[in-house]
Amino acid sequence: MYKVIKNEKINPNTYLMEIEAPEVIKNALPGQFVILMGKEDSERIPLTIYDTDKEKNILSVIYQVIGASTEELSTIKKDIFAVTGPLGKPNEICKNPEEYKKRKIVYVAGGVGVAPVYPQVKYLKERGFDIDVIYGAREKDLLIIQDKLEAVSKNVYYVTDDGSFGEKGFVTNVLEANHDKYDLCVAIGPLIMMKNVAAVTKKYNIQTIVSMNPLMVDGSGMCGACRCEIEGKPKFACIDGPEFDGHKVNYDLAMKRMNIYKEEEKQKWEQMKKELGTK
Repeated sequence: MYKVIKNEKINPNTYLMEIEAPEVIKNALPGQFVILMGKEDSERIPLTIYDTDKEKNILSVIYQVIGASTEELSTIKKDIFAVTGPLGKPNEICKNPEEYKKRKIVYVAGGVGVAPVYPQVKYLKERGFDIDVIYGAREKDLLIIQDKLEAVSKNVYYVTDDGSFGEKGFVTNVLEANHDKYDLCVAIGPLIMMKNVAAVTKKYNIQTIVSMNPLMVDGSGMCGACRCEIEGKPKFACIDGPEFDGHKVNYDLAMKRMNIYKEEEKQKWEQMKKELGTK
């Protein structure tokens, strides 16, 4: 069991969880993830590491309640059954910062994808990088960690679908308007967003890294749910990634795979809400 320090709602369907987990964060690097199990019989939930405090031994993750497993996770208050990690490969830039010192880098975050963007930008700022971030959400109320993101970024460009904060439109609009400023892009968010970002950067020959963490389910490579096609070859997001060359991903196939059990997942979620009394 691991002690839960905090598990609080930070917007209508997003939570911040802090866990005391010194061994897990000891050697963690930005881009890696952990697997959480709320209870002994719970499903495994892979979540990218949002932040670490190695002095206080605190691991922080941000997650959206989007199904039965995360619904259950949102009810955990004191102890969590299991925390496994760090898993997956670290972000390539954070792993080899000296190789990227002269690059002009922009991060593009969509929705809760800003949670894995933040630790990478923070890590790179501490090593002398000036990073711009384009951060998009459907509406103002769904934006999170703005103060923390602004503290580590050179510029943050906000975009909302409805125009309630920042520029109205999509992250690709801002990226297209500023394409000549960058030669490397890292995009993390919904698959459709990453697909559209990659289409823009390919047009301007901007190297692009995307995170395929939305596909992960089991987190160990055993379930096969995170299988994706990279340059025509099968890869697993949890063990081969989660990051890949954004111009080599078959996004249409990945999005099709994500929707296979959509109806079954919806039914399970409704059942879980009834059991927990959260409906």
